[in-house]
Amino acid sequence: MPRSNRRRPDAAGDDSFDRLLAGFKRTESRRGAEWTVQPVGAGRSQKEYSCPGCGRLIGVGVAHVVVWRADGVLGDSADLAARRHWHTQCWRIG
Repeated sequence: MPRSNRRRPDAAGDDSFDRLLAGFKRTESRRGAEWTVQPVGAGRSQKEYSCPGCGRLIGVGVAHVVVWRADGVLGDSADLAARRHWHTQCWRIG
C-alpha cells in the first residue's frame, strides 16, 4: 500500500513556527546584530508581502527571504512575530 504524506488532523497546532524552522536557514551578522535568514522558494510563496528594503511588494510566487532577530532579548516567539519578508537582493545590499 502506498504511503500517505498528508498531515493528519490530530497533528494540530501552530505550524508556522515549524515551517519557519524547516529549510536552509542560516545566521548572519549585520549592523551589530545576529539575524536568522531563511529562503522561501517561489513554489512556497503564497502571499504578498511588503519588502522593508525597497517598499515594493513581493508578489505571490516570487522567491525571497524571511529575516528575524536571532539574538533578541524577548525570546524566540517575539523574534518570530517580528519577522520580515525581504526581496533576496534587497537583503543582500541592505
